[in-house]
Amino acid sequence: MLLNSFKVQCLNYYILSGVLLLWAGGTFPGKAQALPAVDSAKAAAVPRPFIFGAYAQGAAIISHAPAVSHLVASHPTGLELNVQRQTTGAAPWHSWYKYPKVGLALVYYDYHNPILGRSYAASVYMSKALLRTTRHDLSFRLGTGLAYFPEHYDLYTNRKNRFIGTPLNATLQMRLEYDVALTDHLGLLLALALNHYSSGATAYPNYGINLPTLLVGVNYYQARLAPTATKLGPLPADVGHNFINLSTSLGYKQRSGGDPAHYLVNSVTLAGGRRLNRKSNVLIGLEGFYDRSLLASLRDTARSTDNQPDVKKAGGFIGHELLFGRLAMVTHLGFYFYSPYKSSTVYYERIGLKYQFTSLLFGAIDLKVHRSVADVVEFKAGVRL
Repeated sequence: MLLNSFKVQCLNYYILSGVLLLWAGGTFPGKAQALPAVDSAKAAAVPRPFIFGAYAQGAAIISHAPAVSHLVASHPTGLELNVQRQTTGAAPWHSWYKYPKVGLALVYYDYHNPILGRSYAASVYMSKALLRTTRHDLSFRLGTGLAYFPEHYDLYTNRKNRFIGTPLNATLQMRLEYDVALTDHLGLLLALALNHYSSGATAYPNYGINLPTLLVGVNYYQARLAPTATKLGPLPADVGHNFINLSTSLGYKQRSGGDPAHYLVNSVTLAGGRRLNRKSNVLIGLEGFYDRSLLASLRDTARSTDNQPDVKKAGGFIGHELLFGRLAMVTHLGFYFYSPYKSSTVYYERIGLKYQFTSLLFGAIDLKVHRSVADVVEFKAGVRL
């Protein structure tokens, strides 16, 4: 059973990495996709018109655990307002991804259930064209942000809400969008999306809510730019070079819904990497973890304080970084080779965002999970050598 679960987790990791890579680089062959590449001096003169969108949305709730099955009878509805801009080549990575759109969205859901109430979210996103012509735009969008749930789990007033354990949550979204021009400035949008909300184990319960969603709406274009062939600039100077990352992280988590305390979680990581091409770094590394919530769990379950197992863990991982200039989307698959206190699976995943502030210093926000269940949100700082 454990081996089968591990295989499924590996498959999930590689599927996720494959989706990200296909999204980053994939287009339908033989179609004009984007704007021509220009140097940074010329890019300032290229217009970057705004696009304003308003969409109605209808959703279902996925019943992914028995503990939340009583909450999936309703069908949430909502509204999204967004603003986005077309990249034009002001940064080299614009052309690597065939000139995506970047935007900010405000998303509202009414769950039509007094236990769940409503949610309000703000997210940043990037929309990558799969097919673009003068009148048609088929694209795939990835976004992340924060969401506020006024109605969340409370031991005394709302204990049936097993989806959401805290008012403030992270949100992730994937969306396939099709826009067809109705006029020179107005477009009709149809979309299929998956929205996810979760506290990332900062509070329990932490089942999270998954919403497959249908959207219909309109986009207003200040100007609809005509697509032309993409021209890539020269390779970045560090392609083919190796590097070392040394970092430490800090997180906090709640152990269970019955324990209101929050516990610190620390890690240290040493990784070696190589830049393969414009878009990808690969990494392999070692790391150690100290989760203080495991000490509390151990005290609750141990019959004696003598000869208690060490709650510290050590692991190794392989990873990938999808590059957008200084920003990178990080995915890791790791396994523990030192774990005397058996509190979780022997493997873990991590997905996050990393930003290279200087050639030496970087920061990151990661979500670490065990068997698709959030373990902790990590705030990381490190150096690249």
